[in-house]
Amino acid sequence: MKAIPRLRRREHPRPTLPIPGEEARGEPRVEVVETHALRWLNIDEPRLVDRTYLSESFGFLELDLEDVASHNQRPKVDEYEEYLFLVMQFPRFDRESGRLHAAELDIFLGPDYVITLPNEEILPLPALFERAQTREDVREQLMTKGSGFLLYQILDRCVDASFPILGQLGRRLHRLEDDIFEGGRSSEIVRDISNAKQQIINFRAVIRPQRAVFRSLERAKQRYLTDDLDIYFDDLTDASERIWDVLENFMEIVNGLESTNESVLSHQLNDVLRILTAVTVILLPLTLLTGFFGMNVDFPGQEHGALYFWGIVVTMFAILIGMVAFFRRRGWL
Repeated sequence: MKAIPRLRRREHPRPTLPIPGEEARGEPRVEVVETHALRWLNIDEPRLVDRTYLSESFGFLELDLEDVASHNQRPKVDEYEEYLFLVMQFPRFDRESGRLHAAELDIFLGPDYVITLPNEEILPLPALFERAQTREDVREQLMTKGSGFLLYQILDRCVDASFPILGQLGRRLHRLEDDIFEGGRSSEIVRDISNAKQQIINFRAVIRPQRAVFRSLERAKQRYLTDDLDIYFDDLTDASERIWDVLENFMEIVNGLESTNESVLSHQLNDVLRILTAVTVILLPLTLLTGFFGMNVDFPGQEHGALYFWGIVVTMFAILIGMVAFFRRRGWL
């Protein structure tokens, strides 16, 4: 096996610093796919020993290795004479928490190597790497056009993985619309709208800085990102912009659903208040009548008690029927 390509090293490289609680134990967990002209190295969740290996074997800047150790970096492209360093973020849905968050992928790109350093599983990447390891035709497809083309293939698959998540969000918004007009439980609908809105906001937070990185890659003029790759990285930019446009549309939809749900709830509340008000107004004269004749005083004709009683009852029923008919005629009931 040929030696790992080395970059020009500084005379006195700084030691790789550990993050708090990290220990430099064990061997580097480096997976390798190699052709005659290109090598792809993958290190999942790189530890201190892995970063030390990268520092000693490739001479990467310590600042870049510190960015690899940190999981709170914004997407960016750092250009050097010998290599490119990329920090990318892609949306990942966590089924346990039911939340969408950013999964970071750090990449070192040189003239004859690509090094991928995911801080957690990014779904298309393990499958693509395994296929490149086990199938010669996949290696030929991915790794015979230079490191820049391999970088495009990796990023393209990671970007495409966002579209199924967009599809799930779209179907979720469609179900929410049906639930609103079918009169589902208002508390559940409000919670679902809030969750969907949070998913879209998180998705947008991942995609917004990613767009700038793809535009920076288009402008990169390194020898391993040649002009003939412009069309490929244009495709990445277009895909990122399509995702952004869909998210903008989803944000408008979820805001519209939120307003619609509030209108539906307000309409339902108005219906309840209208009915309660009508019942109150209908009972008001009956209450007045019973209160008037319920006074503990003598009334004329009370010697005819039974006839007087039934006369009052008939009058109350007549008032009740008349007011109900009047309210229904006016459309208030």
